[in-house]
Amino acid sequence: MTSPAATPAGAAMRACVPGRPAMRPTTLAVRAALAYAALGAAPFLGNVWAQSAQSAQSAQSAQGSQAASLATTTTLAPVNVTATVTQGDVLPPTYAGGQVAKGGRLGILGEQDAANVPFSITSFTSKLIEDQQAKSLGDVLRNDSSVQVTKGYGNDAQLFVVRGFALNGDDISYGGLYGVMPRQIISTQGIERVELFKGPSAFLNGVPPGGSGIGGMVNIEPKRAGDEPLTRVGLDYSSTSQVGVSADVARRFGASNQFGIRVNALQREGDVGIGDQGNRMTFGSVGLDYRGERLRASLDFGYQKQRTSEGRPMVRVKSGFDVPDVPSARHNYAQPWTYSETENTFGMAKAEYDLTDNWTAFTGFGMNHANEFGSYSSLNVNGNGDSTSTRMDVPYRSDTFGLMTGVRGKFETGPINHSVTVAFSSNYLKKRSAYILSSGFATNLYDTPEVAAPTSFPFKGGNMSDPGVTARSRMSGTSVSDTMSFLDDRVLFTAGIRHQDLTTTNYNYDGSTQSSYDRSANSPVFGLVFKPVEHVSLYANHIEGLQQGDTAPSESNTPGRILPPGESKQNEAGVKLDMGNYGASLAVFQIEKDIGLLHDNGDFSPAGRQRNRGVELNVFGEPMRGVRLLSGITFIDPKLTKTGDDTEGNKAPGVPKYTAILGGEWDMPWLTGLTLQGRVNHAGTQYLDAANNQKLKPYTTLDLGVRYAMKVDSHNVVWRLGVDNVFNKAYWSSAWGGYLTQGDPRTTKLSVSFDF
Repeated sequence: MTSPAATPAGAAMRACVPGRPAMRPTTLAVRAALAYAALGAAPFLGNVWAQSAQSAQSAQSAQGSQAASLATTTTLAPVNVTATVTQGDVLPPTYAGGQVAKGGRLGILGEQDAANVPFSITSFTSKLIEDQQAKSLGDVLRNDSSVQVTKGYGNDAQLFVVRGFALNGDDISYGGLYGVMPRQIISTQGIERVELFKGPSAFLNGVPPGGSGIGGMVNIEPKRAGDEPLTRVGLDYSSTSQVGVSADVARRFGASNQFGIRVNALQREGDVGIGDQGNRMTFGSVGLDYRGERLRASLDFGYQKQRTSEGRPMVRVKSGFDVPDVPSARHNYAQPWTYSETENTFGMAKAEYDLTDNWTAFTGFGMNHANEFGSYSSLNVNGNGDSTSTRMDVPYRSDTFGLMTGVRGKFETGPINHSVTVAFSSNYLKKRSAYILSSGFATNLYDTPEVAAPTSFPFKGGNMSDPGVTARSRMSGTSVSDTMSFLDDRVLFTAGIRHQDLTTTNYNYDGSTQSSYDRSANSPVFGLVFKPVEHVSLYANHIEGLQQGDTAPSESNTPGRILPPGESKQNEAGVKLDMGNYGASLAVFQIEKDIGLLHDNGDFSPAGRQRNRGVELNVFGEPMRGVRLLSGITFIDPKLTKTGDDTEGNKAPGVPKYTAILGGEWDMPWLTGLTLQGRVNHAGTQYLDAANNQKLKPYTTLDLGVRYAMKVDSHNVVWRLGVDNVFNKAYWSSAWGGYLTQGDPRTTKLSVSFDF
């Protein structure tokens, strides 16, 4: 049986009303109304917030009147009071230019300075997102050479490969919490920081609900209202007819600006540069926060809906054939009846309270409801591009809940300073799914005929209108850690352990239990930072993780089956440079993980381990006034071990031998406000199969851009123009999971933002 690259149970799928026709362009004004509907909540919420603020201000005014009656006639010099909060879990500052921050969130340890922790972390800012016109999380992560951006199995979902291991959308955290963010495509509209942590993170964040994140994890920090009011409206266009409108409004209220509200809205739709592919994105979010003397709290909730019509699919190559030549950059080999639609409603509440000057209690809770549907058809080609394809329709629904609570404190024992954290976290994930699968039909990779949508489905599973539960997963754990510093903080040693419990049950489509796993493990972490001279940090770490096993693909004999939980280990050492305006890092690492492989007879089973050894070099910041760099190179040797067959010692598929990024900006000295941008992307060879018989060619692409900031009647206006893949190069960008993903064609992006 030939099936598309979609997993019936547990794979990355989207949902919509079955049978809904493919998306057609609609009037922008109608869609813009949806975006501005979220803005309509701003005045109302602002009034509610303001009433609370007025109550607080009235109380303070009464106290002030009482104090005035006791005051003497002594006249004091005026004193300016700035409402700046330095307590609590605040975002680290940025390097010059504002593209990269000097630290990020390390799970239960909170926001940390990168120079003081024994881990690799890179944090991209909202300024970088705006200046690069990054529309999705994948557009942001392409700035790091350790990350590949590819697709989920069979649909338009984004999947990230960090240090040669998968990170899927279920395992992106939001404010340190798993199970909150939309799991397939993540809009950047409401994002303040994208924080990339490299290496297993089970100790810091708990077990990821989706079972990925071995090579690294990503945390997203939501936008918060600043002390200055903000009202920003944006318009954008990208080839061939993608048009978008967005809004970002922020206000603070109260005597000391303790109450804040920020509202973001986006509507974007139209055809992209790939054949007849069309995309539509609707996004809205509201963030409320309170920052008091001891208490800080926040509430975030949002809605996102994404639809892709006739999305260019992934390609599978039949065994025994070479990798086919890549089609032209704009060619679309999708069928016109294919589409993917995703809808997510999510929310998060967090609070922290200073018990004393040195001890803080924190807690957070989040949830996400996903409703997805898609009609998919991937290609299964030979060396000439001839393919036998099928149609698979899949509804997918999930509910995810995340919880985190704990306490952080500081104390001294003689010459040693301690930073201690005790925390508990838990995640629960329930999946519902079904599928219908047609017989095969003939098509071609290069000369793709339009085939009528199949209506006969000999293979079925579950109830399409009311999908049953296909998997339940519950992960929980308790962590204890201590970071000890001495010799004037020139030496910092971190030690900790996390006890984890992981329970997973897979169900057949008739509701019977397919498999069940219940496992516990203790995941330790050790790390050392040594600062021999100013601006330089040497570090080393050992960190372990526990995660769900790999999921069987749809073409296996047991589609959707999740293998038993496995452990992962990382050893890493490196050096970090922080010169204030710019920084750099060099790291060497080794990560090992249990893996599953699909055999020729259709069995999907545990098949040894994958060991990735690598070297990373990154440079960021502003080494010269007006010149900013954001560059890196990563070498990885991915090796299969303990497989027990002829793949022993082979290179693991889907991992380039090396990836390099050379990016930068230059502020033109003769015209204030004008900046030139450029980025060269290069990836080395990678294998498509575990036997190492199918190999992808290396590729290089060029991205260019320019922006101009100006004033119009004292209002800030920024124009941005960018061109990705300037030479319209056709290339296979990824071989992850045994599927070919083609890179995007030349794309022109134009936008303007106006601050009122």
